[in-house]
Order: sequence, then structure tokens, then C-alpha cells
Amino acid sequence: MPYRLPPLNALRAFEAAARHLSFKNAALELSVTPTAVSHQIKLLETSLGWPLFDRLTRALALTPQGEAMLPKVREGLECFAAAVESAHQRVDHGRLIVVLPPSFATRWLVPRLRRFALAQPSLSLQVIRSLNAIDGNQVVGAAALEPVDLRQEDSLVAIRFGNGAYPGYHVDRMFGSDYIAVCSPKLLETGPPLRVPSDMRHQVLLHDDATANERSGPRWEDWFRLAGVSGVDTKAGTHFGDSGMAYVAALDGLGVALASRPLVANAIAQGRLLAPFDIAVGQNYAYFLVVQESISGRPMVQAFRQWLLEEARTEEP
Repeated sequence: MPYRLPPLNALRAFEAAARHLSFKNAALELSVTPTAVSHQIKLLETSLGWPLFDRLTRALALTPQGEAMLPKVREGLECFAAAVESAHQRVDHGRLIVVLPPSFATRWLVPRLRRFALAQPSLSLQVIRSLNAIDGNQVVGAAALEPVDLRQEDSLVAIRFGNGAYPGYHVDRMFGSDYIAVCSPKLLETGPPLRVPSDMRHQVLLHDDATANERSGPRWEDWFRLAGVSGVDTKAGTHFGDSGMAYVAALDGLGVALASRPLVANAIAQGRLLAPFDIAVGQNYAYFLVVQESISGRPMVQAFRQWLLEEARTEEP
């Protein structure tokens, strides 16, 4: 029987706008202008004969009809994607493209990739470091993930550092990240000792300004407060706009850095860094593997996911 359906582009625009409750963010996701999204929504509303959104002064809200339509429209779009994917005779000769935060790539993933290469020698991997894989560094929550063209064999996944809320994607939590004070052993060979937390007042504090913000990382004042040490100028020291520079400075013995425990575990185990105190500052962000639902069943994606979660299993603080 023939189906009387609205245009697919209008349904896509509606689903994206309803998920974000924003024409602007929907436009960013769909790589069109907000005006184009608004036009598609109006086209859909005209076709249906009822409004889908209440356009408020500074916000967007779904009407009862819009709320009723959204789950089924989303289900339908996922079915379309799954149908295309199932019809696609893939041999898995494509690449697995992994987008992830720079510090996580350098200090956690890359040192483990040899084991993955031995386990999956036929899989071609491309690793892309991007600050957009950290929540708060982009407008759209999952902006490090572009929609995958299901006609292509390449598969795009992301490892995100954030709050785990990525609508429309398959999300696996890997592990959280608490922060500890670390320094090079040679710093203590030539400088003041670090026997008790109050000894930190005599050290140079290294600041990672790229991470230490209200969303994704603690600051030195949080560490000193937890340690019960007062009277320290927690803003003093050397500031870096990149976590990699702060890490290298700690390795070179320039001072003490506040670093993510999972990302410095290897350096501590190898004796290149040490953690003088068992004081850890927690925060709300964690690392997540984020995959578009329509490609989550691809063999290369499944193989990487299984290996990654196995590697991550021992990292939870």
C-alpha cells in the first residue's frame, strides 16, 4: 500500500530540533542554516495541519502533538538507518576513525594500541585528537561526532570526556577521573621535601588552565581545601593553556601538577612521576565511548568497543 509521508528532510529537521529544543543547534548537527531548519519545520507543520513547537521569546518547547510524534519519528529514522546498514554488504575494509581528547590519546590510548593491533591486525585505525571531544568546548553536546554516511565503509566513533548525555548515540561509560598531585622524583632530589601536605606551600604549582574550569576539572584550591592546608596562594605558579605542556613540565621537574590519575598511572608505574600524597579530588566528568546507533553493530566497531571496555575495566578509581 502507498505511504503518505511528509518529506524525510522535514522529519530529520523536526527530530533534531526536538532533541536539542533549538533550531540553531539542530542546524549545526545537520550542517544547514537555522533558517533552513525553520523552513523545514514550517513545511512539516503545514503538511500535518498542526503546530509542533511553541516558539517562545528565548526558548523552544514542543506542543502536545510534537511530544506525541517525537518518539515514533525517532524510531522511524533509526529504522531507516538500520535498513540501509543491513543492506550494505560490508567487508570491513574501511577505517575505524576515533576522535578523542588530546591528553587521553597521548597518555592512555596510544600506549595500549600495540595490544589492539596484535588482537585486530586487519583493522585500520585513524586516531584524531580534538578538544571538541571534551564537553563544554563546542555548542552541540556530541559535535565531535559527525553523522556517518552509511554508504561508506569508514566508521567514526568518539571517546568523550563529559557528562554522558549524548541523545541519539550509543554510550558506554569507561571510567571516571579523579585528580592527584604529581611531580618528578628529581624535584625532590634537589628541592624541599614533600612529607606532609603543608610542605606544598614551598613548591611551584603547575596549572593546567585548559582543564581546570567549572565543568571538567578541579583547581589547586580544591586540592588544598581537601588537604586541610590554608594560607597558600593557589593562583601562584606557572600556568599552561594545554594539559600536555603541564604534564611535560611536571616530568621535567619544574613543579607539582594536578593531573588525572588514570592518565598518569603509567608514568607513576614507570617511576617517571610520583604521587607524594594520597589525596584525590573528584569531579563529575567521566570518559565515554560514543557511537552512532546505526553503526554500533559493525564488526570493526564491536571489536574496538569490546577491547576498549576491557582495557578500561581496571581504571575506575
